Amino acid sequence: MHSLRRAVYIALAWISFALGVVGVFVPLMPTTCFMLLAVWAASRGSPRFALWIREHPRFGPTVVAWEGERAIPRHAKWLAGCMLVLSVVVLVVTLSLVWLKLLLVAGLVLLGLWIATRPEPGRVRVGSAARLVRR
Repeated sequence: MHSLRRAVYIALAWISFALGVVGVFVPLMPTTCFMLLAVWAASRGSPRFALWIREHPRFGPTVVAWEGERAIPRHAKWLAGCMLVLSVVVLVVTLSLVWLKLLLVAGLVLLGLWIATRPEPGRVRVGSAARLVRR
């Protein structure tokens, strides 16, 4: 049973990582949340894979900043804000149910406020990922 659980975590980690990579190229597909899910699952199934993600030059700094400081980089905040505004515009134009439109727009506004109020990361070194694994 232990090896089955490990295999499921590893599969989830790889699927999440792949979706995160796709998110780099597809405009409305998120990257960071999939990378965070990938590193979480990899930490339980393959700590070596989790460390590799944390030390990855493209994805690592954001993951390490979130794990270490619960911080979101400024560029990610701006990108998320732009995508949320675009989503609100699409919802307002396409949905006909007023109550659903208001509910979804309110949820997106709250999400945007939450993202905007997260701190920005300090100078997190990529090599600091090894310390996070040992905790």
